[in-house]
Amino acid sequence: MQKTIRRGPSLPARPAGLRPGWLAGGILAVLVALIAGVAFGPVSLPPGSVAVELLNLIPGVRLDSGLTEREIAIVTELRLPRAVLGLLVGGLLALAGGCYQGVFRNPLADPHLLGVAAGAGLAVTVVIVLRPAGGDGDPLAGLPVTIPLAAFVGASGAVLMTYLLGAAGGRDRSPATLILAGVAVSAFLAAGQTYLLQQDAESIQQVYSWLLGRLATAGWHDVLVVLPYAALTSVVVLLHRRELDVLSVGDQEAASLGLHPQRSRLLLVAAASLGTAAAVSVSGLIGFVGIIVPHAVRLLAGSSYRSILPLAMLFGGAFLTLTDMVARTAAAPAEIPIGVVTAFFGAPFFVLVLRSAKRVLT
Repeated sequence: MQKTIRRGPSLPARPAGLRPGWLAGGILAVLVALIAGVAFGPVSLPPGSVAVELLNLIPGVRLDSGLTEREIAIVTELRLPRAVLGLLVGGLLALAGGCYQGVFRNPLADPHLLGVAAGAGLAVTVVIVLRPAGGDGDPLAGLPVTIPLAAFVGASGAVLMTYLLGAAGGRDRSPATLILAGVAVSAFLAAGQTYLLQQDAESIQQVYSWLLGRLATAGWHDVLVVLPYAALTSVVVLLHRRELDVLSVGDQEAASLGLHPQRSRLLLVAAASLGTAAAVSVSGLIGFVGIIVPHAVRLLAGSSYRSILPLAMLFGGAFLTLTDMVARTAAAPAEIPIGVVTAFFGAPFFVLVLRSAKRVLT
């Protein structure tokens, strides 16, 4: 009589790594977005000529783009810094969004989860309200604190408050504890911002124009401000992206595999929050990028964070640069706040994510 051999449950397959085809697609999306972001605006330029002029930025390359000196100045001094800033900010927000979703095992987590938005908004409101009375021109003239610096300090401080409040739960706190702490800190800081705006109604327009987000930049200053933080955040998060796959099975299982869950979670949250604070400091509050892009990548390229995070950074930068192009051209010569455009695309996508995440939230 033949015996039937019963096999135990098979181990889950190892998540697939980053495929070269998807990496090439992400790089191509960045290049297309960069050329489109520079070529199109209130005054459109030939994309082919713009591409040639961008090649001329490579040392040793000198090709005839057919653009006039004035058009070359528009490309290199006005539009290119803005497009590069869009790539950096969009990449940071998408990378942070994917990182938060992995750390908290919550598909609705985004870069504003830990009070970043509320902290930056309150700090910017304080700086604008405290501007010198009767000052003309720059509302911050005479103040030692600029809006980007205030936003960065406020966002970083809010994250620190959230973590300290979440740490009050003890060593066995769950990821949900930090999420609830972030909600509490956001509500408290938003209340302070509302109070300040009621005391100084003249500042409402300036504050809300910043809150709606913008990528307006004069030259390369903002790019150089964000670049070090973008490099540090990207290196730390991408080098530890494998740990997010381990954390996805639970803290006990991760610890049995030799990972220190709390230490890894703290490092990843700190790096993602640093990048988010830097992005918010120069662009204002731009929502939905951290939800739209990581989920789109997850649906297309798989569930491994080894693929999600680098692809989210590439496609996030391309998405925000193209969104900024729409904001500049849809109602030209007027400019739509970029936060309005991202919300237009993000709100329907958020509904789809909410429906797909029903099992997680119940």
